Amino acid sequence: MNISGGDLLLRCIAQEKVRYIFGVVGGQWLPFIDAIYREGKNLGVEYIGTRHEQAAAHMADAYARLTGIPGVCLGTVGPGAVDLVPGTYPAYADSIPMVILTVQNQTWKIYPDHGSTQGCDQLDLFKGVVKWNALISHWKRIPELVQRAFRTAAGGQPGPVHLDIPVDVLAEMGPEDSVRIVPAERYRAVKLPVGNPELVKKAAKILVEAQYPLIHPGAGSMRSRASKELAELADYLGAPVIGSVCARDVLPNDHPLYYPAASMGALTAMGQADAVLMVGSSLCDYDFWGNHPPWGHPDKQKWIQIDIDPNMIGVNRDVDVPIIGDAKETLKAILEEVKKLTGKKPPNPALTACTQALESQREQYKQYIEEDVTPIHPLRIIKEVREYFPRNAISIVDGGNTALWYTYLNLVYEPGTFLQAADSGHLGVGLPYAIAAKLVDPKRPVYAVCGDGSFMLNIQELETAARLEVPIIIIVNDDRQWGMIKGGQKLVFGERYLGVDFIDVRYDLVAQAMGCHGERVTEPKQIRPALERAVKSGKPAVIDVVVDREANLVPPDLAMINAIWLEGVEMPKVEEEVPEKPKVKERVPEAA
Repeated sequence: MNISGGDLLLRCIAQEKVRYIFGVVGGQWLPFIDAIYREGKNLGVEYIGTRHEQAAAHMADAYARLTGIPGVCLGTVGPGAVDLVPGTYPAYADSIPMVILTVQNQTWKIYPDHGSTQGCDQLDLFKGVVKWNALISHWKRIPELVQRAFRTAAGGQPGPVHLDIPVDVLAEMGPEDSVRIVPAERYRAVKLPVGNPELVKKAAKILVEAQYPLIHPGAGSMRSRASKELAELADYLGAPVIGSVCARDVLPNDHPLYYPAASMGALTAMGQADAVLMVGSSLCDYDFWGNHPPWGHPDKQKWIQIDIDPNMIGVNRDVDVPIIGDAKETLKAILEEVKKLTGKKPPNPALTACTQALESQREQYKQYIEEDVTPIHPLRIIKEVREYFPRNAISIVDGGNTALWYTYLNLVYEPGTFLQAADSGHLGVGLPYAIAAKLVDPKRPVYAVCGDGSFMLNIQELETAARLEVPIIIIVNDDRQWGMIKGGQKLVFGERYLGVDFIDVRYDLVAQAMGCHGERVTEPKQIRPALERAVKSGKPAVIDVVVDREANLVPPDLAMINAIWLEGVEMPKVEEEVPEKPKVKERVPEAA
């Protein structure tokens, strides 16, 4: 029996237990789309059409973060492929496994291009944002290269990969018995390696002998699903846990040993520790690159690093014990060795100072949380939202200053319940992430807090949410400005604002026009009733909250973030007389 390249591609993808393929259809994709129509249900694969390819990639990204299965998305030749690139980048930055599919013109018209309409060198286009990519030049190579794509995406340090497939390859027919389609466990490792036993023993000895051990998990610990093992080791050692921005959900955020990244409690603990166990982290700028200070001096503070990728060992900070292995399995092994050397230890008394520092920092925000002032302070929004939703809700943050405010009060309580394009800071992920999260886990509440600038970048996906009938809740932090950039102009450039202000947009009415529930909120007391009505509607919902523009402009950590990002850059001083800044006539936000 003969089958088409489109059918063959679908069957290969189905072997990986992929539930959804996200994308925007194009003419060259029709052989594959028709295969999904005919065989998708039987194979357990569903196609999700989006309104923009970038959003399709974001949805595949979120799917992979939540399930551990590589996300799959597609775009058509030329502009469709180009539009996938910005959605691929945040997954690349956070090492999220994805398989990006682009269709190509006929094999005899490409590489080099024959002058075809929508011709594009899609292999070079994606090289900067994927681990690996390839052209499938013949029907018979579809199984081989799809297997390699998933093996590469999920293997080692995960990341996106890209396959470019000419339309004639998709349409080509061939005998089914001439190709071999096998389950994933037959062509790639599904059980990852444990670290070297001798190094595991050495690490355990250092942790047991340390007066003040500290654990620093990163995104690799989350991808490995290592939260349980990490919590057990931290509890046994009485060691504080400072999750990176990519691992906020590694422990319940109200756990007595947990301190948020870059918080005053974390900074205090980082300097006191005499031994650090780093698990799947790259030591990014929010980790201060492992520098002393705030971390201890390399000659006095011993470091153990666990990573699945040998190329990540010693990046930004030299280490005493480098261990190559899966985070989950290696943490299990370390805990076993620790238990051989010591009984359970109580929390270190030095943690009292860390907890006091964290509580003191949070106390600074108390007045903003409790005051019934108008316009609404951003912290009041986050307090009301977090208190309304249950501990197991999936929460998403999307924005610049919105993300900074969110860090203080939006506590996360269960692994796999927090999504953010952390390393890239990519804007526009909130709504697509929320849609994918609800598809993955329909019974769990899903909410996203988005800056208005971020929300507008993929607002068209409200139609997708309405069409799919996914009851997600989007809270828009509406300050009518690019807050983080405007805050930088305020701090460094004498309030010379340019290119940062918006007019008032009724996001609630936009939502209603797309078949969603929409409300505008202008007073603090309106927030919770609006959340209740949004959930009761059973529809995708947008709550457009008008916030205090000036208060939202400079979150407490903005100056520190700017200093990190612009390290070593001395901004020019303007000596000449600067013309008076133009008066911007702001349209006063309308009440609901």
